[in-house]
Amino acid sequence: MRIGYGIDFHQLVEGRDLMIGGVKIPHTKGALGHSDADVLLHAICDALLGAACLGDIGVHFPDTSAEFKNIDSKILLAKTRDLISAEGYAIVNIDASLCLEKPKIKPHIPAMQETIANILGIGLRDISIKATTNEKMGFVGREEGLVAHAVCLLQSK
Repeated sequence: MRIGYGIDFHQLVEGRDLMIGGVKIPHTKGALGHSDADVLLHAICDALLGAACLGDIGVHFPDTSAEFKNIDSKILLAKTRDLISAEGYAIVNIDASLCLEKPKIKPHIPAMQETIANILGIGLRDISIKATTNEKMGFVGREEGLVAHAVCLLQSK
């Protein structure tokens, strides 16, 4: 059994879609990044890669590579799944938290869980997603950015 932890941050800007957990969330701002900037999927990728001792998302999908420019982060998650599987690991569960002021995330969590479960080949009850605000403090509180944290448990196949 191996535990992994991931964290990701992205700025919020106008003129971009807000992708979280593989789901397009209606909002006036979206996350800025080299890919689609899906903060939740990036944190999950980092947790999975870390648990398998495979480095981080930047090692495998560098933001300096044209190959990953505007890429759908669901593809990155699928590639991460393949990397940890090749190392002989299976996912037991994922627990994740999102930090952002707006919009409300709770109505979108079931769609996120379904999307992630389908990509990773695990059950819906193996993916916990929670959301909180920053109580108007810091860059998250000022709606300048968002943060995701993820923890995962892997087991040898």
